[in-house]
Amino acid sequence: MKIVSVDCFLLNEGNPTRGRNTWNPIIVRVNTDEGISGYGEAGVAYGKGHRAAFGMVQDFAQVILGEDPLNIEMLWEKIYRKTFWGLGGGTIVSAGTSAIDIALWDIKGKALNLPVYQLLGGKTNGKLRTYASQIQFGWGEQEALEGKHPMITPDDYAMATKKAIEEGYTAVKVDPIALSNLEPDGNGPWKTTGVLEYKVLSLAVDRVAAIRQAGGPDLDIIIELHSYTDTVSAIQLGRELEKYRIFYYEEPSHPLNSTNMLEVHRSLNMPIASGERIYGRTGFRPFLEDRSLQVVQPDICLCGGFTETKKVCDMANAYDCAVQIHVCGSPISKAAALHIETVIPNFLIHEHHRWAQHPAIRETCIYDYQPQKGYYEVPELPGIGQELKPEVIKRATVVTIK
Repeated sequence: MKIVSVDCFLLNEGNPTRGRNTWNPIIVRVNTDEGISGYGEAGVAYGKGHRAAFGMVQDFAQVILGEDPLNIEMLWEKIYRKTFWGLGGGTIVSAGTSAIDIALWDIKGKALNLPVYQLLGGKTNGKLRTYASQIQFGWGEQEALEGKHPMITPDDYAMATKKAIEEGYTAVKVDPIALSNLEPDGNGPWKTTGVLEYKVLSLAVDRVAAIRQAGGPDLDIIIELHSYTDTVSAIQLGRELEKYRIFYYEEPSHPLNSTNMLEVHRSLNMPIASGERIYGRTGFRPFLEDRSLQVVQPDICLCGGFTETKKVCDMANAYDCAVQIHVCGSPISKAAALHIETVIPNFLIHEHHRWAQHPAIRETCIYDYQPQKGYYEVPELPGIGQELKPEVIKRATVVTIK
């Protein structure tokens, strides 16, 4: 079997979050001479960077043409060591590598008529506990359909929590300060680094208190800070939140500075998590060795695909570190995450992002996998079990490398 071409797709499905063209998944389809094709994704659908990733997958596609797609480890090393920038890593390089690697595993699964999780070692976890992610934007299919509805008051946060619980979730994730620039005091954005002003600190705490009250003692609350805080403000806020029994504290400081993350960990009585902006074994190594993280969150579409993410998860296991795969992209990224989560013994919980409820995202692919009563199960189809719809491909910007 040989790779004969690679289709690189920039999806033009509009944006369910903040206006046109700020949610643009980058998808690759690797095609073989035996008629088997595999799909993968570069994990930069959100934020700024999709155009760079679109170019990156085109460049890396040239490296694998003519090769046997079943030699996945060799092809990963070829991209890593023979492209010069591969050794440098970083967001876009790692995203491009990830997209191609996931597509290769998809091909291998289809060729052997097995789901990818069987190729990775088989099933350790059956039903995968799932949390409702980013409830500060509201929760529910109707809320996702109508667009961004920022939560302002503690009562808003309580209402979103109750909606998630009604759907069967036993855990939620919230960023209690991300929307501080939308506060109705007329004075512009609130500063979230350094020493926090009382009005910022108290409102963030009140929001989390409302979530705890609405969810009761059994609800697990994950605090997401997106690194909008720094070491000082994260510790200040974390100390106020400890009494609400936080499941874990995500990205409290700079995502690449393990020293600062360790200071946050040592100052608080709660697990620290990070990983969506950490790439590969070399990126996670200092956080594992200094024990600054207790939960790692590699994104399979950013960390190097199945090949590298599985190694990161195994490294984490050696340090008694739990894993929650970061998921924020198209349904292809979700399917890939489920395959690795069902395999690893240190799986903690699966992320179901608020935007994964939106039709513009759900309708990009053939299968619409959604959690049932707060749990996911891995797809049992050959490969990753997910592909783009033909009509979505027709609307996409496509570059074919052959």
